[in-house]
Amino acid sequence: TTLTDGRLASGMHGVLVEDLQRTLNAKVTPPPELTVDGELGPGTERVLKLFQKQAGLAETGVTDAATFAALGPFVPAGNGGPEPVASKRPADSLDGPPIVRCKSWTIGDVATGKLCGGDQADTSRDFASTTKIMTAYLALNAMQATPTLADEVVTFSVAADLTPGSTSEIRAGEKLPLKELMYGLMLPSGNDASVAIAELLGSRFAPPDGKNEAPPLERFVAEMNRTAQALGMSQTKYVNPHGLTHSEHKSTVNDQFKLACAALKLPLFRDLIQTARKDGVVTGPGGYQRTIVWTNTNKLLQMDGFAGVKTGTTSAAGACLVSLGSRDGKEAVCVVLGSTSSDARYVDTRNLFRWYWRETMK
Repeated sequence: TTLTDGRLASGMHGVLVEDLQRTLNAKVTPPPELTVDGELGPGTERVLKLFQKQAGLAETGVTDAATFAALGPFVPAGNGGPEPVASKRPADSLDGPPIVRCKSWTIGDVATGKLCGGDQADTSRDFASTTKIMTAYLALNAMQATPTLADEVVTFSVAADLTPGSTSEIRAGEKLPLKELMYGLMLPSGNDASVAIAELLGSRFAPPDGKNEAPPLERFVAEMNRTAQALGMSQTKYVNPHGLTHSEHKSTVNDQFKLACAALKLPLFRDLIQTARKDGVVTGPGGYQRTIVWTNTNKLLQMDGFAGVKTGTTSAAGACLVSLGSRDGKEAVCVVLGSTSSDARYVDTRNLFRWYWRETMK
């Protein structure tokens, strides 16, 4: 990064941005846990504005002399000095669950809802695109209640098309049946698809509490929260249908376990999450047709004994995974939030399932 005008701003990248991210992690309260990746994207810009607010500065999301002064010297990549040699910690116990890299996890039986173990299982965290489990759950319940709804045509709005992040690659003005769009939601984790579904179905639901009127998207999100409360997900708050980062959009692994168990009671949900690939056909203005290939982001589908459920990744949430595993006629759901990388979430999940099967099949 070269500071031609003495500022760091959105879109810049490099080691100075890494220094900024590291320093924001140390100076902002509560710690934002930014990923130190050297990219000044929306997440870093949001935290920078929060720092400026806490420091009594204009919330521009751009560093200037006043912001640099308030930040003080950048926090170094190391710890700033040599550490004394620490005494050895006790050896790892041979009992209990495996050592994992995720921040929170839980695992339990699908049929009974009984949990076998967990760590920070009731700690609220960002949960990224695992949000779409609830989006799918509401849509599939609506289709189950009104079967003709499955064939209702969804026409993509500009707002849906412009939704940032992971995409189903459907363009504004193109259309397809709702039942087909569900694959664009869950396989490639289409943020755009989640908005299109919410816009279509939102008018079926009541507005948020305290409002007499609200647009369909707000009604849909309100229904997500009402459904969460009905399922006993007391520590979950939905702000959007896709999981893009928001300070109030939080859940816990225990709450996501409850939702997954409820969703797995729907045969259509099971079919959806186990689909590795789906070819979707959309129709555009004037009648042209276009084929889109949707591939499931869940790498565990490539292994026997695993059947979904949903991946999720943002800088704030880390790598997340809700998984369905089966062995000898029994099923379990494992939820991991905040793994350190995409590969780490799969390793964490596999190790937890191995431990779970050993514990429950003794």
